[in-house]
Amino acid sequence: MKNSKNYPKSFSHIGLTVPDIKKAVKFYSEVMGWYVIMEPSTVKKETETAIGQMCIDVFGNDWTEFEIAHLSTSDGIGIELFSFPNGIKEAPEFSPFNTGLFHFCVQDPNIEELIEKILAYGGKQRMPIREYYPEDKPFKMCYVEDPFGIVFEIYTHSYELTYSSGAYSK
Repeated sequence: MKNSKNYPKSFSHIGLTVPDIKKAVKFYSEVMGWYVIMEPSTVKKETETAIGQMCIDVFGNDWTEFEIAHLSTSDGIGIELFSFPNGIKEAPEFSPFNTGLFHFCVQDPNIEELIEKILAYGGKQRMPIREYYPEDKPFKMCYVEDPFGIVFEIYTHSYELTYSSGAYSK
């Protein structure tokens, strides 16, 4: 038997493109409570710095500048917000059946209150709050959207706790 040196990698951050960086920082810091670790700033296309060259490597040459901000969740996961002046200012059509990022998920034991805040800040609730084990456990979930149309999910309990209970078995 071969000795495997594989181990679970940790999640570092997710990058989200938004139409209005200031409004996005306000939403994610005030509604989600995420820490602002770098206020919105402008990155200009240039080759004199490592950041400038890296952005050209990532985005190619068809840009001149963009805005960026960095936030962090309570468990240290980074949220990198981008806003491009010439980008499409609407979220793409919701298409969970196609390959690509479908959603991200946050955890909050007070799912009802969080959904109220999301709605108050211009977001949407995509479905009713559902329970995984209505007769046995208080595990709830719901899909929502931020004010920009980015879909995400809310769990009341940890991912491990929810699925280690066998959510799909009966």
